[in-house]
Amino acid sequence: MQADYIIIGSGSAGSAMAYRLSEDGQHSVLVLEYGGTDIGPFVQMPGALSYPMNMSIYDWGFETEPEPHLNNRRLACPRGKVMGGSSSINGMVYVRGHAKDFDHWEESGAAGWGYKNVLPYYMRMENWHDGGHGGDPSWRGNSGPLHVSRGPRANPLYQAFVDAGQQAGYELTGDYNGEKQEGFGPMEQTVWKGRRWSAANAYLRPALQRPNCDMIRCFVRKVIIEEGRATGVEVERGGRTETIHANREVILAASSINSPKILMLSGIGPASELTEHGIEVIADRTGVGKNLQDHLELYIQQACTQPITLFKYWNLFGKGLVGAQWLFTKTGLGASNQFESAAFLRSKPGMDYPDIQYHFLPMAVRYDGKAAAEGHGFQAHVGPMRSKSRGEITLRSGNPNDAPKITFNYMSHPDDWEEFRHCIRLTRDIFSQAAFDPYRGEEIQPGEAVQTDDELDDFIREHAESAYHPCGTCKMGDKGDPMAVVDPQCRVIGVDGLRVADSSIFPRITNGNLNAPSIMSGEKASDHILGKEMLPASNRQPWLHPQWENTVFANEGS
Repeated sequence: MQADYIIIGSGSAGSAMAYRLSEDGQHSVLVLEYGGTDIGPFVQMPGALSYPMNMSIYDWGFETEPEPHLNNRRLACPRGKVMGGSSSINGMVYVRGHAKDFDHWEESGAAGWGYKNVLPYYMRMENWHDGGHGGDPSWRGNSGPLHVSRGPRANPLYQAFVDAGQQAGYELTGDYNGEKQEGFGPMEQTVWKGRRWSAANAYLRPALQRPNCDMIRCFVRKVIIEEGRATGVEVERGGRTETIHANREVILAASSINSPKILMLSGIGPASELTEHGIEVIADRTGVGKNLQDHLELYIQQACTQPITLFKYWNLFGKGLVGAQWLFTKTGLGASNQFESAAFLRSKPGMDYPDIQYHFLPMAVRYDGKAAAEGHGFQAHVGPMRSKSRGEITLRSGNPNDAPKITFNYMSHPDDWEEFRHCIRLTRDIFSQAAFDPYRGEEIQPGEAVQTDDELDDFIREHAESAYHPCGTCKMGDKGDPMAVVDPQCRVIGVDGLRVADSSIFPRITNGNLNAPSIMSGEKASDHILGKEMLPASNRQPWLHPQWENTVFANEGS
């Protein structure tokens, strides 16, 4: 078993690299994936998104260590164990990230990853469909493998949310992935013709049609490194351990949880931790597994006085109807993730770009689908985008079959509490606007009684949930940065022939959901791996609020 390029993981970045590295037919590419097929309604039906992330057949089933600042709760940390990786079990929300996120990457040592450099890769990967809801096509791609669309926004609550935002004094945006992220507007989804348009559907399936690209199911134990160079991968398959040889490079794209785990099992990581587990140190890289970040969010829920929410389908008969319509026609409620309105806002004057994200849903339910409010309601998922808290991934033992220890250290920075309290009060203000007058019932969660800082903090401790955006554990940076794991060409520092390209390389978490920047990382890494010239930099300037130093409200004069 051998190939020019071995890609570990068939997720967002791995699938994109399989497609690009095999594109010219000159190199053999082998993708290693532990999970099985993504065929079936639970994965392919957008409306069923709460199911696959709770099914052990599709999900690694990771959970955190007890989180000390969240009442020692263990939080779920789903990661896709299936063709397409987490793009096959995620919420299908498409957010590029803000221009300033990538400029920050560049400033922190990821040279060549500024907004001007990554925008052309976003445009290359996209096939954008605006659905008549506004936006500027000149900022978007129209011929890439990844279809990006918008839901029909038929439920009046979607527009009520946007109108309420405007009434509360905030900006509107026709396309948060275009020139202007800030404001209220339509949300985008990786859905095409009623199906989840995962990285598997967009990139991996077309790649596997080529004679020079293949995928095998196996469990990766470690990367084989000989005389400072990665030469292959040790895997378990059918009860046997075998080695697959890489003629050119091994590329890790196994997620921000599994990529650092595999690096450490291979002898790359903090020397003291490796020695503790009896692992021979090949490259002492302090940053492996560190710098772990995520987005936390709260669900602010309001009862709805009109029976127009998705609750009317929240029963066996309703779900059956929605499922049958989708199975036979790929239309109806099953053909959308139901996140069809969004907002990106700045929390205070002096903040130059948004640091709060909203997903709006015309139902009051938990993300995992486990608990719906009794009766009609609607909710906003809200959370700060750039928490200063940092966690880590560490090995539980030297046994590859043991899940790693995951500690996000959520809410460990005092600013987190102030930011979350602001998010709750801001959401209440938005829900109190006239646009919601025809629909607004009692506040379900947190509830009218929860008002003081202490009461809000208690609610946050008990109810904050992960938005499932882990990243940062193999940080990209300058070779001289002791915490950097990969250089700006995604090469592991201190080992030849080995790269990492997935959300683990992000120096800092980006605004919004991470599927889009993960795919972009795979797209750009492919050009580095092939030694190609980078796509020409863009000179487009994103919109920043002209009065950002003085106000968070709409710029009336613009």
